[in-house]
Amino acid sequence: MKNKVVIITGASSGIGLALAKEFAKQGAKVALAARSSQKLATISEELTSIGCDNIVVTTDVSIENDCKHLIDATVSAFGKIDILINNAGISMRALFKDVEIDVLKQLMDVNFWGTAYCCKYALPYLLKSKGSITGISSIAGYIGLPGRTGYSASKFAMHGLLETIRVENLKTGLHVLIAAPGFTASNIRKTALTNNGSQQGSTPRKESKMMSAEEVAISIIKAIKKRKETIVLTFLEGKLTVFLKKCMPRLLDRLSFKHMSKEENSPF
Repeated sequence: MKNKVVIITGASSGIGLALAKEFAKQGAKVALAARSSQKLATISEELTSIGCDNIVVTTDVSIENDCKHLIDATVSAFGKIDILINNAGISMRALFKDVEIDVLKQLMDVNFWGTAYCCKYALPYLLKSKGSITGISSIAGYIGLPGRTGYSASKFAMHGLLETIRVENLKTGLHVLIAAPGFTASNIRKTALTNNGSQQGSTPRKESKMMSAEEVAISIIKAIKKRKETIVLTFLEGKLTVFLKKCMPRLLDRLSFKHMSKEENSPF
């Protein structure tokens, strides 16, 4: 990763932050993108202190012009793009019958359209460098998770977008990775939206028993180096779930309903 130019959206916390630190350790140049300028400034100082050349670009990925500006600023600073990490995302927890339509739109705007915008404007540079696009997805991109209609829908859409980009570029040298970490210890559940769009404010799951963001980041970077097409992390909530989806989908429906219903204050 020495001198590779990497863009990371959602770089202010969780997997995005862990990726930024790991890429920095491995000698990459990093463009940090998120909505919080203050958080990014602190992270930038930390990366600079370890010798990482980096820039901060305040970005709301749901806004097309913000995404275009992110790409333009990165090329202006570093002259190229080697890796685009589409990590920015939000979650939700509410039954479909209760959730407001605007909440579903917000999920799609960030999780799907944010990925589409960044890929669209970065693609010419990634084709030139024969670089990599990575989408940080979820097991919710493989199965419909009860209580998370907007989240699953947005991740299914991300999968379709990235798989198609991959197929269209089989002969160009572009690499496309879809990474499904499974449940990861981060703040995404604290900021998950409720049925009316407010943040739920606390996590309903035991974060200490989940895979750490740092472990996820290391696995993703290894997969990028090997130019893998997909990675599914964790066994029970990851690989086994994807296997059951293919072989025993009705059993998986019952198991996922039972599993998710055990969450604290489950909506069903």
